[in-house]
Amino acid sequence: MGTMNYYDIIRKPVITEKSMSMMGEKRYAFYVSPEATKTQIADAVEKMFEGTKVAKVNTVSCRAKKKRRGMTVGYTAKRKKAYVTLTEDSKDIEVFQGL
Repeated sequence: MGTMNYYDIIRKPVITEKSMSMMGEKRYAFYVSPEATKTQIADAVEKMFEGTKVAKVNTVSCRAKKKRRGMTVGYTAKRKKAYVTLTEDSKDIEVFQGL
């Protein structure tokens, strides 16, 4: 696919009850590109949100689910989630502040 920019790597934040409870520990969840590596994700978060320092990145690959509609069988899109942990002296991410 070539080189990816940071706005191609991070797709959108994950808004769930679990991800909201992790915000107190400075952990944030994002849907990311399935081809992205942990170092690319860490660089993208630091570039996209000013004043953030990434301590650790954990990733989870979610496989495609089989769906059926009548006789037609297909698959949903596969996803990749990244759990980003920030350092203690890092600023919070403002996207999650109003939620």
